[in-house]
Amino acid sequence: MPIRMRFTTWRPLAAATVAALAAAFLTPAAAHSAPQESRPVYSYGNAIREAVWVDTGLDGDGDGKADRVAVDIVRPREPAQQGRRIPVIMDASPYYSCCGRGNESQKKTYDANGHVVQMPLFYDNYFVPRGYAFVGVDLAGTNRSDGCVDVGGRSDVQSAKAVVDWLNGRAKAYTTRTGATTASATWTNGKTGMIGKSWDGTIANGVAATGVKGLRTIVPISAISSWYDYYFAKGAPFSDSGPDSLSDYVDNPGARGKCAAVQQKLVDGAPRTGDWTPFWTERDYVRNASKVKASVFLTHGMQDLNVRTKNFGQWWDALAKNGVERKIWLSQTGHVDPFDFRRGAWADTLHRWFDHELLGYDNGIDREPMADIERHPDQWVTSQTWPPRGTRTTTLRPDQGTRAGVGTLGLTKGDGTETFTDNPQLSETDWAAKTDTSTPDKAGFVTKPLTHELRLSGSSKVTVTATPTTRTAHLSAVLVDLGPDTIRDYADSAEGITTLTDRTCWGASTAGDSACFRTTEAKKAKVDYTVFSRGWADLGNYASDLKGVPLTPGKAYTVTLDLAATDHVVPAGHRLALIVAGTDKDLIDPPADKPTLTLDLTHTSADLPLVSGAPAFTRATSGKPPAAPAATPLKGVRDPSAAHRVPGDG
Repeated sequence: MPIRMRFTTWRPLAAATVAALAAAFLTPAAAHSAPQESRPVYSYGNAIREAVWVDTGLDGDGDGKADRVAVDIVRPREPAQQGRRIPVIMDASPYYSCCGRGNESQKKTYDANGHVVQMPLFYDNYFVPRGYAFVGVDLAGTNRSDGCVDVGGRSDVQSAKAVVDWLNGRAKAYTTRTGATTASATWTNGKTGMIGKSWDGTIANGVAATGVKGLRTIVPISAISSWYDYYFAKGAPFSDSGPDSLSDYVDNPGARGKCAAVQQKLVDGAPRTGDWTPFWTERDYVRNASKVKASVFLTHGMQDLNVRTKNFGQWWDALAKNGVERKIWLSQTGHVDPFDFRRGAWADTLHRWFDHELLGYDNGIDREPMADIERHPDQWVTSQTWPPRGTRTTTLRPDQGTRAGVGTLGLTKGDGTETFTDNPQLSETDWAAKTDTSTPDKAGFVTKPLTHELRLSGSSKVTVTATPTTRTAHLSAVLVDLGPDTIRDYADSAEGITTLTDRTCWGASTAGDSACFRTTEAKKAKVDYTVFSRGWADLGNYASDLKGVPLTPGKAYTVTLDLAATDHVVPAGHRLALIVAGTDKDLIDPPADKPTLTLDLTHTSADLPLVSGAPAFTRATSGKPPAAPAATPLKGVRDPSAAHRVPGDG
């Protein structure tokens, strides 16, 4: 199996050489000039590998003893010998033993003394030689930790927060799971950065929302900001399973007897009605965004149908209000780590980010464009701020056309009605393929072909006034770019990437922990339309986001659907479409009834984040458009087997 080396293999350096290089590259107040980049001057093979168990102060499993969470540490030996203290990069995860991390599902492995041999992912291989410690935390109830999994609740968050506290001298740790010998973190300066994909990144969000001192930055990848929005969209359920199923997926089988009460709380606190309960308040990190002191480098796939992008959009907006230092990457993928879609740039950017945030290096990354956005597979653009300055919420309105269910979309208030019947067997791709066709299952509204490109950047809202024929009804709204393109095939089971057989290496290796990982390439699809944002709601939640009620057939209700955050350019020659329909197959569950709904177009609208606002829309829909190929139906875009995954799957 061929291996492509990204970095030259190196041997441990002599102590004098290490000291000299450390003085030159790893001390912010270097004698000659300020360092710009940490260098791999420390031995990874000779690194200290140890485990401690941190007291969380909680007794989640009810055994009368405070829970201790397992903390596996890999850190360079030389700084400790020199009396130097170093920063920490931490990934707190429930997946280290059950499921694995990364594209190759790596799990932690241990030697006979219980010290970690393989730490999943490349973070330790790459950053430990550069003078960082890497810490892998087993969330409560998983792998070698005490306690119970509470799926984003107090115990989950405290599992990692307690470790940050310990690294800063505010919590106790022990050298064994049950012993009384304490362990101190005298080797660190307490400056901590948290990173992780999905559930791991979610915990980073949750810990940052506590405002804990010592947490300097977080790098959440495809992460949840409010667990309600993982399971529901304004009362409409995304799947027929709840947090208890997710807990079963990751917890220690031996602890399930102790954790029966916690499991029951997960069931009772998350009713399938979609009503908001105190359970969801505890797991809503957005409400505490004002407490965040850490900087945030966020990355998310704009076609992530697992952790849907409302999660990053609302988190980003809340952080902006608090003036948090931020950076963002938005890809065309689904639920995929940037290491697997933009590996070289990701490692280099992450390196510079941690150097700036944890070592204090003035390397200019804070003055670079805030956003990197993937426009086409492997083709990236930057934006100085995100959303760009000049982005304005612009209200577009649907109107009737010459055929039933095929209307227009513009700035002028519409008139009349459109009617459709919920068909749970159809999805957004079925609707989009027949946007221009009268069908009984959706109402579509389309602009004329654009004469200039139109960019949407941020989160949208669609307000619908609908009269149902039944006591229950679910609604979907999607934005579609009608026109040919080549995109990442996010609906494939790999969600936009193909994993190859060769490897590239990112850092140093040992016999038990390789820094070499299988490469990937973009998996592409030629399409005639692209669904680029979507949202859902239970019409019974018309009066409240918190609680749904039965509907009165024949009565009109108005509800607002929150559409997923995105950054998309509709090119000249293409058309922008809004589709309103019922159940979106594989994404939300159908209601108890099969309603027919009548839309009141006068009171239906879409608030879209258009760069340059209404004038941009007027310009893009004026004049003579360029010729564009006729659209043809797209087949097989979504693989239904990939529709529902646990947050760390992949």
